[in-house]
Amino acid sequence: MPTPFKRDVKTRALYQEPAPHIDKDNPFQSMMERFDVAAELLELDTGLYDVLRSPSRIHITSIPVVMDDGRLRVFEGYRVIHSEVLGPSKGGIRFAPDVHVDEVKALAAWMTWKCAVVGVPFGGAKGGVTCDPSTMSAGEVERLTRRYTANLIDVFGPDKDIPAPDMNTNEQVMAWLLDTYSMHARRTETAVVTGKPLLIGGSEGRREATGRGVMTTTLAAMERLGMRASQATVAVQGFGNVGSVAAKLLREQGCKVVAVSDVSGGYYNADGIDIDAAAAYAAEHDRSLAGFDGAEPLTNEELLALDVDVLAPCAKENQITAENAGDVKAKIVAEGANGPTTPEADAILNENGVLVIPDILANAGGVTVSYFEWVQDRQGYFWSADRVNRRLDRMMRGAFNRVYDAAETYDTSMRIGAYVIAIEKVAGALKMRGIYA
Repeated sequence: MPTPFKRDVKTRALYQEPAPHIDKDNPFQSMMERFDVAAELLELDTGLYDVLRSPSRIHITSIPVVMDDGRLRVFEGYRVIHSEVLGPSKGGIRFAPDVHVDEVKALAAWMTWKCAVVGVPFGGAKGGVTCDPSTMSAGEVERLTRRYTANLIDVFGPDKDIPAPDMNTNEQVMAWLLDTYSMHARRTETAVVTGKPLLIGGSEGRREATGRGVMTTTLAAMERLGMRASQATVAVQGFGNVGSVAAKLLREQGCKVVAVSDVSGGYYNADGIDIDAAAAYAAEHDRSLAGFDGAEPLTNEELLALDVDVLAPCAKENQITAENAGDVKAKIVAEGANGPTTPEADAILNENGVLVIPDILANAGGVTVSYFEWVQDRQGYFWSADRVNRRLDRMMRGAFNRVYDAAETYDTSMRIGAYVIAIEKVAGALKMRGIYA
């Protein structure tokens, strides 16, 4: 009989797990803490546990770039393939000075679970380059992107590994990646990357997809809790692409968005913030809300503790911690960001009766429409924005209901319910496929 996974000292030693203390600054350990709870609930076989916790492949590459002043600099790039059990791997590429392997490993694993939760036939991957694009010219970023792509040309492919934008990358970076890959392949291969400009095979609705997914899952949560959108108040932390779109769409559904924030701080208006005016202001002021006069200033910390019905952390990781989780008064926390809640904070929110829509569900709208983009590229037939949005809403609502039901069945939180669904699906596919030896 297979041995079920148990989170005890002996098993931690067997799998070379870290000590029970979790380094909250290590995203891979944070992910594994949730994974372990779900694995134990499922009584997952220890062999399957060992396979699913480990990335399939880790690629590390040196990227020499000639800078504008003639100097040669070498950057370090990563691509982690966590799983290909359900299909080709899928995940974004981020350019940031603090990118490191543990972060990319965690994000790749999250992509595996995210795809499995919403029913997208992809595995998980993630990429990154340790650099500061804010200090680089467009030409330097282009040369970096093209060399990174060329170095990983045998990794990428429409049936193998499909990148997308992430932190500090965008449609233009994806266009350079597409062009570089296509030049090596000697044919235009639009399906090798998603998040592209519409002109070269991008999808309608892709830019708003993550924020729309946050909106759809939040409305589904309200229905389950017997709340009405027209009577709900919302606070959104982060006013980038995800947060601003989620705020706009929730307001259109009748919610009153009373607070938003970005790196400059928070802004509160008890009568509701004019989201269109805030977005226009940010667009005119280098994507910053600093000085916005349509609301009263408050700190990001104060925003998290507001007495609202819905709190949507759409900014950075580790925003809700053991120190401030007890101050959260919202009935629903919809995680538009990746990893905004620490494992310690999870327990506090759950004990206080807060329904948390976990990141691997709430922000999965982006990868869902990325899948739609890949399908359209493969077919050579493109859908209207209305069709994209209808299909996205249907998939996100269905995923929410499955996760909610799993949480009730296992008497656990929504986050662990999502991990249970994802792990069960990937483990089942792995058992069906078998181990090649």
